[in-house]
Amino acid sequence: MTDLMTDLMTDLRLLASIVGCSAFSPTRGGTLPRARHWAAFQFEIYLNGMNGTVPRLPTDLTRLEELAEHRLGPGPVGYVAGSAGNGSTARANRAALERRRIVPRMLRDVHERDLSVEVLGRALPAPLALAPVGVLSIMHPDAESAAARAAAAQGVPYVLSSASSTPMEQVAEAMGDAERWFQLYWPKDIEVARSFLNRAAAAGFTALVVTLDTPLMAWRPRDLDQAYLPFLHGVGTANYFSDPAFQAALAKPVHEDPNAAVLHFVGMFADPAKTWPDLAFLRENWDGPIVLKGVLHPDDARLAADAGIDGVVVSNHGGRQVAGSVAAADALPRVAEAVGDRLTVLFDSGIRTGDDIFKALALGARAALVGRPYVYGLGLDGQAGVEHVIRCLLAELDLTLALSGHATPATVGRADLREESV
Repeated sequence: MTDLMTDLMTDLRLLASIVGCSAFSPTRGGTLPRARHWAAFQFEIYLNGMNGTVPRLPTDLTRLEELAEHRLGPGPVGYVAGSAGNGSTARANRAALERRRIVPRMLRDVHERDLSVEVLGRALPAPLALAPVGVLSIMHPDAESAAARAAAAQGVPYVLSSASSTPMEQVAEAMGDAERWFQLYWPKDIEVARSFLNRAAAAGFTALVVTLDTPLMAWRPRDLDQAYLPFLHGVGTANYFSDPAFQAALAKPVHEDPNAAVLHFVGMFADPAKTWPDLAFLRENWDGPIVLKGVLHPDDARLAADAGIDGVVVSNHGGRQVAGSVAAADALPRVAEAVGDRLTVLFDSGIRTGDDIFKALALGARAALVGRPYVYGLGLDGQAGVEHVIRCLLAELDLTLALSGHATPATVGRADLREESV
């Protein structure tokens, strides 16, 4: 029996080496140690396969949207997947990432890898955060709390949307001490804005992510064709309906006149009159890092740096706001070159794979935010589905780094990419 166990452990070590899990070291009881060796997820999948177990969700995350729509229907998934106009910007986001090809380097020591990075003064285990996505109750009853628990379990930041289905305090409680950031849709009502910032700080959100690209809602045919807007049904309004400043502006409590509450929400949700000098309000009312999301032009990035902002997210809202917009990955290098030495540059819009994250890093981002894939994972399998997406992305990133000749994200740069001609 002892010889059999020895042979088995030898075989497991060999398999671990093949799949890139340098951290494998069996402990008493035969369990694998928990470590941030992200490629170990690959080994875990193969090891489970020895018992006839296969992953509940595909490891090719590009398949999740179709599966989610089949299960949940066109309304909810259409709201998540939909884009402005005919979808040209969303397609451009993917094309811009796919057009850039990785050039692997050989004979570099990548045996031990460390994906950890520092972002906004916080040590993170990998260059990834979950992007703010609102109204998650349309995808799963556990909504934002499930996504937040998944992020906490894997150690990546969760960015909570103002337009969540769950009050920020409840989401914070679900996360414990884990890293969480708050995204603000900057409302017309200054007192509601101030109240949101105070509540977020009190609930332990460490960074403020202010979305600038949604002062108005774009023309989104998938939602229009279904006449589907969850906010009009009071979905995605939890932070507002629970807010004392919001409630103070109502003639009756929310539960007594929910339609009036919805109409008040619609009237103050966003403010297209805001300009750069208004940023002073944010600094006066938030003590931590401030990040502006939706920056595509290098001059806007410079204005952000001049205003003392701590970071920008190069993003076109996943193609949801301006049809015909520049692809986010095409905008990223120019923004990084303009302000990368003055503030933290982050990226979203189009991330679907681990190699997409690699490319974002190479183009100048410090870390990437992922949105739609984790939302589909949530819809298909709750918290476990979100964790699956995180682990797939980071396992693939870990292996892509290693196979391209890098042991850490810090060494990735423009020289690692070649852009194909169109």
